[in-house]
Amino acid sequence: MRILSLTAGAASMYCGSCLRDNALAAELIRQGHDVTLLPFYTPTLTDEDNVSRQEQVFFGGISVYLEQHMPWYRSGRLLDRLIDRPGVIKAFTSGSIAVDPKQLGAMTVSTLRGVDGHQAKEIDKLIEFVTADTPPDVVNIPYTLLIGLAAPLKRALGRPVVVTLQGEDLFLEATPEPYRTEALDLIRAQVADVDLFIAVSEYYARFMCDYLRIPQTKMRVATLGVNTSDLAVSTRTARDPFTIGFFARIAPEKGLHNLADAYRILRTRKGLPPSRLLAAGYLAPEHKPYLETIAEGLRVAGLGEEFVYRGAVDRAKKVRFFHEIDVLSVPGGYHEPKGLYLLEAMACGVPAVQPNHGAFPEIIARTGGGLLAKSESGEHIADAIVELWKDPARAAALGRAGADGVRRHYTVQHMAEGVLKAYQDAQRKPPVEALSHARG
Repeated sequence: MRILSLTAGAASMYCGSCLRDNALAAELIRQGHDVTLLPFYTPTLTDEDNVSRQEQVFFGGISVYLEQHMPWYRSGRLLDRLIDRPGVIKAFTSGSIAVDPKQLGAMTVSTLRGVDGHQAKEIDKLIEFVTADTPPDVVNIPYTLLIGLAAPLKRALGRPVVVTLQGEDLFLEATPEPYRTEALDLIRAQVADVDLFIAVSEYYARFMCDYLRIPQTKMRVATLGVNTSDLAVSTRTARDPFTIGFFARIAPEKGLHNLADAYRILRTRKGLPPSRLLAAGYLAPEHKPYLETIAEGLRVAGLGEEFVYRGAVDRAKKVRFFHEIDVLSVPGGYHEPKGLYLLEAMACGVPAVQPNHGAFPEIIARTGGGLLAKSESGEHIADAIVELWKDPARAAALGRAGADGVRRHYTVQHMAEGVLKAYQDAQRKPPVEALSHARG
């Protein structure tokens, strides 16, 4: 199959969606499919071989910003070739890019307006590129924030367009009014332009059918998958000190503050002896005070020396991190549709403790690799973790089950199989239906 897939970069951040899109494309290429993976906004950062086009970025972060704020840049292309170079984008973003929805509301709405928005020139450049070669069999847009591309791509290529659903409600719900309502209205109005939607979990398929008013007939599920070839099962047997791990972006919605509260409860009320709380993951500049507050709270409780933040780590260090810990917990309040970190930790034989919401119940049920806490609160997370500390044999059994369960249900091969089936379903749609909503 010939596949055109778009992926949204996040500068120097290891983004779960970027990792998923790249791993999927790499597996499809390995299977013999012809995949073109186009980066949007910035070059993508992955912890495996990057299979996206390295020489060009579409909807370059600098260009879309200038188009939003400087009307003179919306026509003409004198500077585009220079400004859209990956090296220039990296230099101007200083290794990071603003992803705060509070700052990006107007630009989000403009992009969702497609050819009627300030970034219309970017659509023209994309269409020129994709029509210069043999048309793909299917086009895959990475999330609904780019749904404004569906109609122009379908009109230009005459091919089915699918959209992946992998967590954009978090961004949309944090977008201030009136932009949140405008964005949701624009997305819902363009659902008809999309042939199929692919959710990364059963939970998210149900949620997004309601949230974006997507007909169930247009929804498919292709669960997340990870490459397990280098995710060796831990042989760790020493349990002194007991080590609790957090591996995710350092941000309030991921719940490090809840895990820190659980750790304080474990140490002061549950009898846990001196132990370790290890955290790793990308830290955006705006969230440094958040991390400092957590560290200070542990210092005040006399536990400051037991908390270590490792920063953002590459894949080899990530595997070593998982081999250091006895249990993983990322107890965020956000109802997570993916949980890439959960699958990777379980593949390494680490049992998990997660709140009973989002995609976590289906992942834990399918793999048997952990425990579900009643909620993300520190109290409930501590109640579950203490069970594993007190019963090492049970923890080990859960770790083994998780490692086996991921390999039976959540590999990149499983993910690719689900996505290919969705692509084939999209291809079977009658041509008239597939083009009926493409606007001029």
